[in-house]
Amino acid sequence: MATLLIVEDDVKTNEAICEYLKSAGHKIIPAYDGSSALQIFDAGNIDLVVLDIMLPKISGLSVLHKMREKSSIPILMLTAIEDEYTQVTSFDEQADDYITKPFSMILLGRRITALLRRSGKSTMSDRMIFGNVTVDFSGYTAKDDNGKIDITPKEIDLLKLLVEHKGLVLTRSQILDDLWGNSYPIIDRTIDTYIKNLRKKLRLDCIVTVKGIGYKYEVQ
Repeated sequence: MATLLIVEDDVKTNEAICEYLKSAGHKIIPAYDGSSALQIFDAGNIDLVVLDIMLPKISGLSVLHKMREKSSIPILMLTAIEDEYTQVTSFDEQADDYITKPFSMILLGRRITALLRRSGKSTMSDRMIFGNVTVDFSGYTAKDDNGKIDITPKEIDLLKLLVEHKGLVLTRSQILDDLWGNSYPIIDRTIDTYIKNLRKKLRLDCIVTVKGIGYKYEVQ
């Protein structure tokens, strides 16, 4: 679990981000202006900051500059501005990533996971045990008491995606977009086949079907 500071002045957007990331297992601290964001940041124990550029009191770029004077923790800029100058300025001030509104929550979650992993604050282990099955996500392998299990890299990627979003329902379309992108001619029901294979090969009962919507990873 990581402690995330979400700095966004729009209350509904801030609440939506916090709720999503909280469900993914993080501790969330919201801030609605640049001044309070710096106060919270200075108190310490923040692992990553999601920072809007257009903020009251102190601008997001000024907040970024002040944070960088004291820390090198991951900072992801969040804004509706899409001009090249603003993006370049953000990176000049040493932002780690940049995402524009409107955005996909699942994409935001993936970018945060990647930033935390790079900073050494990974949200999940590269190796997990499910019953008597051990899955090595970095090595794309799985084994049980009888030895190696025949599993494909894409099946491993799908399991990892579900685990990273524990407790959250992912639609088939979200899974397709994340694992294959929009350029692959794959239908939604292909996901059902991959889920079936995962359950059979790894003997998983933690992947739950949410009828009419998609799937989620759930541990009792």
